[in-house]
Amino acid sequence: MLVWERPEPADRPVPAPLSRERIVRAAIRLADADGLEAVSLRKVATALDVRPMRLYTYIAGKDELLDLMVDAAYSEIRPAGDGWREVLWSLAEATRHVVHEHEWLADLLGGRPQLGPHALATGEAVVAALGDVDVDAVMPVVAAVKAYVIGAVRREIAERRAERATGMDEKRWQASLGPYLQRTFATGRFPAMATVVRDAAHLDADQTFRIGLDFLLDGIEARMAK
Repeated sequence: MLVWERPEPADRPVPAPLSRERIVRAAIRLADADGLEAVSLRKVATALDVRPMRLYTYIAGKDELLDLMVDAAYSEIRPAGDGWREVLWSLAEATRHVVHEHEWLADLLGGRPQLGPHALATGEAVVAALGDVDVDAVMPVVAAVKAYVIGAVRREIAERRAERATGMDEKRWQASLGPYLQRTFATGRFPAMATVVRDAAHLDADQTFRIGLDFLLDGIEARMAK
């Protein structure tokens, strides 16, 4: 039986009350502070001042704990709006915001669908907004938006981690590579790249994300109009 269907163990008169919610919140605090590598059943138990074996009364192991953490994060993703485009835009923006709040989530999104109650509630809100869309197109449309968001936020989180590791933000990193690019482009081997780097607008992460999302939704809208 999946953790979502398994009843919560009954409360017992113990010095440190426990619940799945308390376990998950403790794990999220550890991950927010120090990343997923800081999350283990032993460390969560220490944070809750209980023995590690007590956690197994509530969860089967770390994989279930990670599933519960992701579903807890989904409780913060509440897409809203009038019509499918606004709802998909809201889903993208809300997901990006939550990943920036919980950096570790970037490492767990993607792959097989999340089926916890909060993830299903998010999915229900999105699919309901696509009620006028051909039923065979619903899942590909949602998957396309999710894939765009996951790719974008993983790049942004990777940049954030690189900045912490090197002490150089993106602008300083680009400036450090300037002389190399000038020498390389001067060879004439990469004229298209040279034009873009020299002449195109240099957008920040917010602008890049929103323009790309607009491109994607425009394409979906055009396909639906056919």
